[in-house]
Parts: sequence; C-alpha cells; structure tokens
Amino acid sequence: MPDVPSFGVMTAPMQVGYQDILRVWSEADTIPEIEHAWLFDHLMPIAGDPDGPVLEGWTLLSALAARTRRLRIGLLVTSNRFRPPAMLAKIATTVDIVSGGRLDFGIGAGSRPGHPLAKREYDAHGLPFHDAAHAVASLAEACTVIRRLWTSAEPFDFHGTHVHVTGAFGNPGPVQRPHPPIVIGGRSATTLRVVAEHADVWNIPGGDIDDAVRRSAMLDRYCAEIGRDPASITRSIYLPVSYEEPGTTRKAIREALDAGFRHIVLGLPAPYPAGVVRWVADELVIPT
Repeated sequence: MPDVPSFGVMTAPMQVGYQDILRVWSEADTIPEIEHAWLFDHLMPIAGDPDGPVLEGWTLLSALAARTRRLRIGLLVTSNRFRPPAMLAKIATTVDIVSGGRLDFGIGAGSRPGHPLAKREYDAHGLPFHDAAHAVASLAEACTVIRRLWTSAEPFDFHGTHVHVTGAFGNPGPVQRPHPPIVIGGRSATTLRVVAEHADVWNIPGGDIDDAVRRSAMLDRYCAEIGRDPASITRSIYLPVSYEEPGTTRKAIREALDAGFRHIVLGLPAPYPAGVVRWVADELVIPT
C-alpha cells in the first residue's frame, strides 16, 4: 500500500438496517476522498440495546461488494474464533471474487476479554472462548493456513497445535495475487508478533495516540527481530467520528498522521445523517 494517507469509513452493522448501511456505502463509492469501507465482526451488539439487531459481517460484506465498484472493502476485523480458518479462506476468496479484487482481509484474535458484552456472543452461539494465549497462537496458525490456501498450487496438510487440515486446497483462488492484503488488528505484544510475521497492514483502535505510538515502535522491534522491514507494514488506526464536534475528530486525525499512521478508518455513529460521507470528506478529510 502507498505511503500517502488513505481514508475510509466504518459502519458497524448493529442497531441499524441493511438499507441504512447500503445508503452510506453507495454514497462512499462515489466520493474519491474515501478509498475504503469497513464493517465489524460481532454476532451481538457491543453498544446500545444489548438485544438490538446485528447483521453478520461476511455475508453483509459480500452483498455490499456486489453493490459497489470502487471502494476497498473489509471487516475490521474478523474474529478468528468464529469460523475455521480454511472455511474463512473460502469465504474471503468468494468476497474477493464478487468485488472484483477489492478485499482487504481483516483478522484478529477475536477474544476482546475486557469488553463486558463481548464474551456473551460466544456463549450464545456455542463458540469456545479460550484464554488470550490460545487465541493468539490460533491466529498465527490461521494466518499460515489461509495464506497457503490462497497461494498453494497443490493440496497440503497442516497439523499445528490448534489448526489441523488434511488435503486442504483453495480453488478458485482470490482475484488478487499473491493474495488479498492481510490486515491484522490488535495491540497486545503477542498479537504484534503475529502482525510482524503475517500482516500487510496493522490496525489499532484510536483513543490514546501515545499508546498507539508505543505499540507501533514495539512492532518495529519485532519486525527487526525477524529481519522484516517495518516500513513494509502500513500503520492503520480507527478513529470515531463526532458529528457534533468535528474539530475534535480533525485533531485526532492530525495526531494520527503526525504519528505515522497512513491508513485512517473513520467510525460513523448511527443513525447516519443524509449525505454523511460527503460531510466526512468535506469536514474531516480535505481539511487534514
């Protein structure tokens, strides 16, 4: 990805309907200042009414892929806990094909142990919720298997500690070669080691720019340890948008840019005002 800044929007698919999100993405697809658009990957709300509506991320992303033409698209980020890695590789390949090669593949450990509403979605869907060490080790193995499924010309076996596949083979392959860019989200030291090994883009939630800078420097060190150029990993940050106080958001954007973050994802709170993406471009992106 280029070193020049790129800006995108995120529409968390909770407490909103499909038509609301489609309206925003359709508008974003026509505005050149906005280069990418994102969903999240939760099965139950993590804000607002805990019993409110949530749409599943990957199926929604495929629908939006078919209704857009220009935007880079992705989930910020997929929970590695929700789907077996080989199945996830197939899902992502399908979305890359539907989009004509516009997928940025976001993935993370998916544990979110500190969020009071996060664990319940695992219990409610019969999904295991292991400790953080298990989650990060599983993420590393998943990235290895997914990349091989996207690039291997022949079936292969993989038997790790957490991931086991026999005769794995991905056909068709993704449109993008050698594979869609891999975006790994997270801030823990153990996750950053996985980022150093596997990611093309690293994303961190905003809110504490000083911490983000420290985590970025930690990633630099981990890259150096394995002989990778730290500059080969694009630094991405998620920043919430304030419709009422755009100056606060502009300040956060400037701080992120000054700190070396070149991939800016602007989170849009629902409900979405009419013309919200044009407003984001005019009030937030162009001035900064």
